[in-house]
Amino acid sequence: MLTSTDYGKFAADSPSDDVVAYRYEFLDGPYPTVNADGLGGPASFTYLPLSAGPKSVAVSAVDRSGRRSMPTTYEFMVKAGRSPIAQWNLADPAGSRTAAAVTGPGARVGTGVAFGAPAPQGTALTTTASFDGGGHGFVTPDTKIVDTSKTFAVSAWVRPGRTDRAMTVASQDAADGRAFTLGLRTTAEAPVWSFDFGGARATGGAPETGEWAHVLGLYDAETGLATLYVNGRAVGDGQRAEASATSGNFQIGRARGKDGYRDRWQGEIGGVRVHDRVVVPTEVTELAARKAAERGHWALENAVDGGSPELHGGESLTLGEGASIHRPVTCGPDDPFCEEAGSPALQGAGHLELDGRNGYAATDRPAVDTDDSFTVSATVRLADSAPDRPMTVLSQAGEHRDAFKVRYDPSVSQWQLVMPDADTPEAGETVVAVSSAPDGGIGSGSEVTVVYDDAADQITLYVDGGRDPESRANLSKSWKSTGGLQVGRARTADGWGEYLHGAVDEVRVFSGAVEESRIGSLRWGIDQ
Repeated sequence: MLTSTDYGKFAADSPSDDVVAYRYEFLDGPYPTVNADGLGGPASFTYLPLSAGPKSVAVSAVDRSGRRSMPTTYEFMVKAGRSPIAQWNLADPAGSRTAAAVTGPGARVGTGVAFGAPAPQGTALTTTASFDGGGHGFVTPDTKIVDTSKTFAVSAWVRPGRTDRAMTVASQDAADGRAFTLGLRTTAEAPVWSFDFGGARATGGAPETGEWAHVLGLYDAETGLATLYVNGRAVGDGQRAEASATSGNFQIGRARGKDGYRDRWQGEIGGVRVHDRVVVPTEVTELAARKAAERGHWALENAVDGGSPELHGGESLTLGEGASIHRPVTCGPDDPFCEEAGSPALQGAGHLELDGRNGYAATDRPAVDTDDSFTVSATVRLADSAPDRPMTVLSQAGEHRDAFKVRYDPSVSQWQLVMPDADTPEAGETVVAVSSAPDGGIGSGSEVTVVYDDAADQITLYVDGGRDPESRANLSKSWKSTGGLQVGRARTADGWGEYLHGAVDEVRVFSGAVEESRIGSLRWGIDQ
């Protein structure tokens, strides 16, 4: 039985002496042609299954005139890929001088390593290890882990404390240096992540001081390529490598040179894994995934002491002078004297009404960390069919600018996400947009969602769960806002402005980037 993520070899043959090739078609691809080993001879081909489960391949013989035979189908089963051959989460108790292994051997820990450091949010890691960058900052099992003559992969979560020099996440000793190195390198232009093996160097990505990243280096012996993945995505092209066997010890946080160990890591490392097989793209994505966590949910169905409560006991949204909670009167079937009054709520039993002059709702403290990945969502209905000015529904401010704001601009009939490059009056800004007609005070409103993915350096604006080609853009660096979340207004050159005239409901904020497939569910309060 084939194993997912391991290559399988297949053979095809035909009784005809006129066959020159075979066409094979796997259920999930690929669909190429392979030449026969001579006229009328057999052929062989390899296949890398990307997932477990039932598979099939259909093979047709091709003769010299190009005619194809009826296909013969072969069905087979693929079992799940093997677990890592070694894994150290580096979440050991503070003061420990050994690192426990999830699989594989335990490891010795240098005195320059301290356990109990923070872990990347949204992952299974609880804590990580902090490396001081000095001579005693290392973790090693004092044995070989990787057979570098065969396929292997090495990965970890890392947060560099600096990016101005070469630093090693993981390596394995060789007689005159190291067999491979996964880590960070400096270039004339900027620092990059790097995977060095067999004379090849795969580089890419943009390491940032104090920012978490998931890095994975893969050598595929079948293709002969070394590939680097950063935050679940391949960076650059695979590089041709010349593999050879080595017998040195595996290292975390340092790499061996001619004069001893060097390129020591300064910062945090956690979740180190070593595989003796291909780690396919779907697995890489899963390893690098950071699940978004809800940090606030305001249903806006009632007000208590001038504020609308957060559903989980967090900070309320304080209502400004021109803001109120609208709760229509609805009648039950057994109350003949009841008279229904007021327009229906956007969702649930009520919503926030804003007068467009000075109405807003706000928190005192920031609801999301705008220097890291975040998601903010709300349902909004504009009161006017022809608004005469831009109006903001969501924002979070710094000293001079909003770190982000979502507004409707009637001059171009667009919902816009605006993110300035810095908290200065003269800073440039990145704007993405989705075309939309105003509501005119009717209907169920629009769900607007902001997603900032720090790992991918992207911002996206969704309206009703979808996006336009112009609603996503690259944003290489955000900045941390210090002000509270604002509903219904934005910071302008003259103070607060762009007050919203309309209704707002179901405001939700998350740390982390909510997956695109789940954006459409936020309106209905479905948890991640």
